[in-house]
Amino acid sequence: MKLAEAAGLLLSFLARLITGAQGHWYGCPPKAEQRIYFANHQSHFDWVLIWAALPSDLRNTTRPIAARDYWTSSKLKHWITREIFNAIYVTRQRTDDQDPLEPLAEALKNGDSLVIFPEGTRGNKGDPQPFKSGLYHLAEQFPQVQLIPAWIDNVQRVMPKGEVVPVPILCSVTFGAPVQLQPGEDKRAFLERAREAVVALRGVR
Repeated sequence: MKLAEAAGLLLSFLARLITGAQGHWYGCPPKAEQRIYFANHQSHFDWVLIWAALPSDLRNTTRPIAARDYWTSSKLKHWITREIFNAIYVTRQRTDDQDPLEPLAEALKNGDSLVIFPEGTRGNKGDPQPFKSGLYHLAEQFPQVQLIPAWIDNVQRVMPKGEVVPVPILCSVTFGAPVQLQPGEDKRAFLERAREAVVALRGVR
């Protein structure tokens, strides 16, 4: 077993130990299909929780989106995100000629699934902030890829903004029914509908 594989198993175990990492498949089965999982964003621990909640056979093909400036700021964070999670790095400070969706589109063309947070930045404990346009453009460009909403519950208490040490708190991820861009649907309507699909999972148990 390679070091990254062993570290991944250990990290998965620790995530489940600290949070329970419960995955509730409310609107779709945990099936090995190409998907974009999109969720509310409250903590740096969010995508770790989603990854740990996925069945092991889905983790190998599901890649999180990670902010390059934060997740490459130390050798350890860079190694973890690169070797264990196979993360896709995006640049938050970019020039006008850069397409922020290019690395995501490339991963989708290669058959990978993605974990994204359409708010862009971490929100508060309440409703998600308005979704940015990236999800719409990916849905438009890759209509064959399933869009799966997910609600992450309680994770902001595990890794609050500004903290680096996780606190043991029971957390869960609820996965909903696929959302699809409708013919003729404009960007604003789609993004609001996608956001509502995420919020609607908050009360599901």
